[in-house]
Amino acid sequence: MNYEYVDDIKLILEILELSREDLANDLEIDIKTLNRWINETNGISESNLEKIYEYAYKNHININRIKEMLSIDDNKSKVLFHGSKKTIEGEIDINRSDDNNDFGKGFYLSETLEAAATFVSSFEKSSIYRFTFENTDLKCVKFDVSTEWMIAIAYYRGRINEYVNNDIVKNIVNKVDEADFIIAPIADNRMFRIINDFIDKMITDEQCKHCLSATNLGFQYVIKSKKAINHLKMIGKDYLCTSEKRDYLEKRRDFTKLGDDKVKAARVKYRGKGKYIDELLR
Repeated sequence: MNYEYVDDIKLILEILELSREDLANDLEIDIKTLNRWINETNGISESNLEKIYEYAYKNHININRIKEMLSIDDNKSKVLFHGSKKTIEGEIDINRSDDNNDFGKGFYLSETLEAAATFVSSFEKSSIYRFTFENTDLKCVKFDVSTEWMIAIAYYRGRINEYVNNDIVKNIVNKVDEADFIIAPIADNRMFRIINDFIDKMITDEQCKHCLSATNLGFQYVIKSKKAINHLKMIGKDYLCTSEKRDYLEKRRDFTKLGDDKVKAARVKYRGKGKYIDELLR
């Protein structure tokens, strides 16, 4: 799927009430070039895509947020977002993904554009894909911020190998492996560091849960089966310009600082409450 730059150029013209000549002058290109882009008589380079979307963003037109809202308004199905470090080629294949993700192999999506964009904004060729998802006749497992979820993340990221034969762990793994898709909190590297503290018996499950709740990154959908993939439909591909990426990364840094402070407070408030991992899985 290609970027919808023709529609996006028309949107820029409409919102800013510009003529094509005005926009061509602002972009410092020939009007014939702009007309070729709009008429799709030839392709467009990556540098010119950057020029168009940077222009829109710096003129306070957040095209991707507009598309997010319109996609949600226009679809009865669930709208989900996948942040990709590079272009998605061909059909989605969960076997191409890494084993050591939150729930092993799978196709990972988020409920919001911001969550998807935040995770890939540090990559030069990253973009966002929009999907609709029909949750019909599929087996779903949903996790909240809970001890069960923490153990699942620790298992699939290879951190509790000594407990793989524990009945609690095996029940969680069986549940995940039998699901068509998972709904669970997003676990970034900062959250995983907190889970590591739980695994290393530095904090209890109660402390860990409240520390993780403080990060509040939202929920992800993890597509685990071919059947569930067939319920996904790609509806758009969105360009992330340099300024937009920078703003997402800055917002993430601010959010991380606030989250870190909340984590410290949760460690103190819930000290001595709950159980350590060896007490839960012995």
